[in-house]
Amino acid sequence: MMRVLLAGGGTAGHVNPLLATAQRLRERHPDAELVVLGTREGLERELVPRAELELVTIEKLPFPRRPDVAALRFPARWRRAVREVRALIRDRRFDVVVGFGGYASAPAYRAARLERVPIVIHEANAKPGMANVLGARWTSFVGLSYRATKLEGELVGMPLRPEITGLDRAGVRDAACAELGLDPARPTLLVTGGSQGARSINRAIVAAAADIVDAGWQILHLSGGRQTDFEPASVEHYVAIEYLDRMHLALAAADLVVCRAGSLTVSELMAVGLPAVYVPLPYGNGEQGMNAADQVSAGGALLVDDGEFTAEWVRARLVPLLRDADAIAEMATASAGAGATDGSDRMSDLIERAAATRRQS
Repeated sequence: MMRVLLAGGGTAGHVNPLLATAQRLRERHPDAELVVLGTREGLERELVPRAELELVTIEKLPFPRRPDVAALRFPARWRRAVREVRALIRDRRFDVVVGFGGYASAPAYRAARLERVPIVIHEANAKPGMANVLGARWTSFVGLSYRATKLEGELVGMPLRPEITGLDRAGVRDAACAELGLDPARPTLLVTGGSQGARSINRAIVAAAADIVDAGWQILHLSGGRQTDFEPASVEHYVAIEYLDRMHLALAAADLVVCRAGSLTVSELMAVGLPAVYVPLPYGNGEQGMNAADQVSAGGALLVDDGEFTAEWVRARLVPLLRDADAIAEMATASAGAGATDGSDRMSDLIERAAATRRQS
């Protein structure tokens, strides 16, 4: 029986690939013991039990970035977290520790190293996080989502949910449009800033909504739950929804997407063959722009700075694109060619290979 400790969490970009990998491992090894290591504050607190997986939590432990009180307390908290994970590894006799980044991964990597248990890493972003940079020093089993990632490893793609990898967009498009209140005869521009929304995207699309509709399109606008000042457009062929938990319906109805460039979003759009206009977050370390690099270089997406994405830009650049059906079709083909749908299988292969080294030692 394979025993696997899967570490990670915090955001959907960490939790969803973890859950997709766990689901695939469970299908391959029905008797496997799968345990998730996370924190009490992250999304894993809700999503892991919902997936019928056991969750063990440790203290949330951010790396200190400045000399302050938290930095002084960090060494003792770090040692305590590592001790807790080492005890868990010994008690449950895990064959392999698999990390997806996030707060729980770094102590898990260190504990596995000290317990001489193989480590497997999945890096979701083109620019690797601190925990995975640390863990990659101790293993050769590193799976990457993007070719541009500056980390030694092999390209496995993003582990994705079956709702995405098995999505027959053409087959369910009419039904998806009917459920979302859209006209199946019109192409659909899907606009989303994620669950929290994106104010700059929302404002530009609302201001230029009439121009988009005049180009023969309709708009499915997922405004986000935290945009309290959002005012939807008052034009025909425009549907505004605050939050949609069945995102596969929106992807089935869409023909082009305007969105941020989070690693999970980019991977899902490439997997289903959807072209995109990416508006990366204007803060952070620039990883969102790097995430989109593969799709942009393949010709399947455009990249525009947040500050440039205005109603004027939409009218001058996006609307002419929407009027060019051949260009949209070419972008869709390029997007499908840049992505992968077997990330869960490739990560499972990597985990199995690592676990085999444990049994051979």
